[in-house]
Order: sequence, then C-alpha cells, then structure tokens
Amino acid sequence: MLALLTDAHISPKVAKQITAKRPEIRNYSLRSWRDGALLEAEDDVILEAAHEEGLSFVTYDQRTIVPLVTQWMMEGRDHAGVLFIDERSILQEDIGGQGRALLALWDASHGQEWANVVIYLKPPS
Repeated sequence: MLALLTDAHISPKVAKQITAKRPEIRNYSLRSWRDGALLEAEDDVILEAAHEEGLSFVTYDQRTIVPLVTQWMMEGRDHAGVLFIDERSILQEDIGGQGRALLALWDASHGQEWANVVIYLKPPS
C-alpha cells in the first residue's frame, strides 16, 4: 500500500493537508518524521529508513536522487518507491497542487506494490 514521506524541500503543509483530507493515508514530512532526526541525513540514509517503514519518498531532487536510485537498481538494492515532482509540472510553491496530485495518485493506485517503483507525479486531470 502506498505510504508517503515528503522531502525537506516540500512544505510540511502538504502532509498536513493530506492527513486532514484523508486520515487513513500514512504520510509524513521529513521535517517531523522521526522527530526530524533525518532532516540533515544523506539521501541514502533517508531512502533506507523510508524503505524500512514502507514509505515512498516524494521529492523534487532529481539531481542527487536519480543517480542514487539508479545505483541501487544496479546493485539490486530495494527502496519503497520514489515519486519525483518536476518544477515544470507542479511548482514547488504550489502546496495545494502537490497535495491534490498525491491524493489523486493514492486514489488511483494505493493498493499496488510500490517497492522499487519510480514515477514522476503529474497534476490531476
């Protein structure tokens, strides 16, 4: 089942918005998850911790996460899914748009297996 961990560069308001609209969705902001202990952690540490808890990582960071996920794939290392958001499709300041896109994705595919899935989040139609 899809569960979400939003990157530190995504407003924690997104996670709060999702919880307010759908309390059944497990979702966290990196800023508050585990009391913020991994806020300054390296990407591989965050992805490993998210994997341990079955959380798909939501991020705008294509520069460092894409090569890391590619490396993990080549090594046969698992993750709990990565959902990239591109600034050209949903602006980083568009908190409502991010929340709506994540809710639409959850509605469409929350029951699917998310291990090792990498997708680009799109605005809902």
